[in-house]
Amino acid sequence: MTNVKVIEENKEKVLLVGVYETGAYNDGGRGKRETEEEFYHSMDELSELASACGMRAVGQVIQRMERTHNALYLGPGKLDEVIERAEFLEAELIIFNDTLSPSQLRNLQKTLDMPVMDRTALILEIFRKRARSSEAKLQVELASLNYLKPRLIGITPAMTRQGGTSGSMSSRGAGEKKLELDRRRIDHRLAELRHDLKEIVSERETQRKKRRSSRLPLVSLVGYTNAGKSTLMNRMLEIFGNDREGSDKNVYEADMLFATLDTSVRRICTGNNMDFLLSDTVGFIHKLPTALVEAFKSTLEEAKEADLIVQVIDYSDPYHYEHMKVTEETLAELGAGHIPSVIVYNKCDKCVPEVDYPKRVKGMRDNASNAPRDCIYISAKDDASIAALKELILEKVYSDYTDISLLIPYDKGAVLSYFMENANVVESDYTENGTLISVRCHKADADKYAQYIVQKNI
Repeated sequence: MTNVKVIEENKEKVLLVGVYETGAYNDGGRGKRETEEEFYHSMDELSELASACGMRAVGQVIQRMERTHNALYLGPGKLDEVIERAEFLEAELIIFNDTLSPSQLRNLQKTLDMPVMDRTALILEIFRKRARSSEAKLQVELASLNYLKPRLIGITPAMTRQGGTSGSMSSRGAGEKKLELDRRRIDHRLAELRHDLKEIVSERETQRKKRRSSRLPLVSLVGYTNAGKSTLMNRMLEIFGNDREGSDKNVYEADMLFATLDTSVRRICTGNNMDFLLSDTVGFIHKLPTALVEAFKSTLEEAKEADLIVQVIDYSDPYHYEHMKVTEETLAELGAGHIPSVIVYNKCDKCVPEVDYPKRVKGMRDNASNAPRDCIYISAKDDASIAALKELILEKVYSDYTDISLLIPYDKGAVLSYFMENANVVESDYTENGTLISVRCHKADADKYAQYIVQKNI
């Protein structure tokens, strides 16, 4: 315990600042007013984000205003309180709960005379630290530079100094501003990043085409950050994974916000040729920066290509309905709102009073979208829950499969091999005229090989 305390004390101390707007509140252009409860939840979440970034929140300053101040975000009087509180708590950094405009950032740094960061910059910093794959690193850099470019003038006074006036710069008289040079460098780097990401997107599309040709259904795990998506993925792999792939196919999991940034796709082997692909995607969060959504679009495209979306909810979180709304809205922005989905209420083992699990409910209307959807209550730690979730997924992704019997002539060995590899063969028998098999297969395969069908069991 002593070591933990020392580590906590060594963390950078930060002061959190937020404004609850009592007037019309425009949430990301959706025209929705933030409730007071949602605001205080976002402040608690800001503290968790700071912790996830290796910082320690030592205090909060909150102001109620009709609208944030155009120039200073806070009222001038409240800024004096922030200065006093930061000095008293020995805070090294001040983090604001909203995205600051370039002028607000510049004015606040000048007034407070200490480092300032907004919610977007904090999330970008977490993403920068957590990015592992080359694609994720490129995406984070792209989002960071798009965020930084209009704010260069507010980052540091050095950005406005004049450049040299000799050599190639002599024709510019007084010299070119360093700010303009930095903007040019950013534009050049942005062009490079977009080119590199375009190539990765092309490779990813090739991979998707191969998966589509295999006819393996794609199931995408989506949800709020830290809802348990990666844990579910690893538990599925533990019970139904391909033994030949080994434990190195597990994805990283941790009890923290944005533990996973990279999209991972794994094959779940349920037997009887009824496998499916399971993808784990980056989690969503309230006020997720638009720059990040744009940068990670190629990664999040996995959700758009899915045959089924499994929305994972942390049922033990008192704000889980609000988290569902954020997920629904983000999916709609990505163009994935129309894809069939099921709701998984995870972490039921943490609920008080306890919820019976695993438990399935058909056609339940949830508070987020009011659409009737099947849902299941589970705990990722429970084997029976994982088995029940697997059955629900199979029921959904194999709903367009049909049961048929075929008589395949002995000289059509390739057709027989196809069904043995791509269908669930229930029974087979060798007759005088050929091999008689009873299978569960995709309707497209049934139509393609209709000439061999002797019985349909629909």
